[in-house]
Amino acid sequence: MTCRLAELRQKEIICVRTGARLGFVGDVEVDTENARLASLIVYGRLRWFGFLGREEDLMVRWEDIELIGEEAILVRSGTACRRRKKNTLLSFFTE
Repeated sequence: MTCRLAELRQKEIICVRTGARLGFVGDVEVDTENARLASLIVYGRLRWFGFLGREEDLMVRWEDIELIGEEAILVRSGTACRRRKKNTLLSFFTE
């Protein structure tokens, strides 16, 4: 099965062990040295309509993906995901 990036962005990421819905693919991280996908990125939710920025992004390593289906992507566990800190307007003033 082949999948374009535009199709990948419409798929929801679901944790196999807990059944938790982690969100939709927002972006991908590419390993340019090895020319392969490194991880899928789920953007954090907006806080207060975006005025306070977003929550941390969720990064799912490519190795943790169990199955890419027609409508969803199944991953091993939510703990396999790492969070990427986002800079917000509020964090600018508190530092």
